[in-house]
Amino acid sequence: MLYPFMTLDDETEIVHSEAIREGDAENVKVCIEKPVYGGFHSATCWLPSYNWEDIRGFTQSEINSYQELLQSLAHVIIELARDGGFDRATDI
Repeated sequence: MLYPFMTLDDETEIVHSEAIREGDAENVKVCIEKPVYGGFHSATCWLPSYNWEDIRGFTQSEINSYQELLQSLAHVIIELARDGGFDRATDI
């Protein structure tokens, strides 16, 4: 399940998964989708490693900007992922 996190001024949507346990590691999938004429640009970033995949339509400059944004908010996103999104968050 993906939880809404943020909508930017240009209508770009940022959503995240629940915290995903893989052995001793904890990961969160963050999906970014921007509406454009004729469809969407999209990308996926895994936290906390910041591994990007499935980048479609975004320039490297845009990905760099999203990387900076995610780095500044990763602690919030990870905590929300543990709690089940904004609707279930208690102390954020």
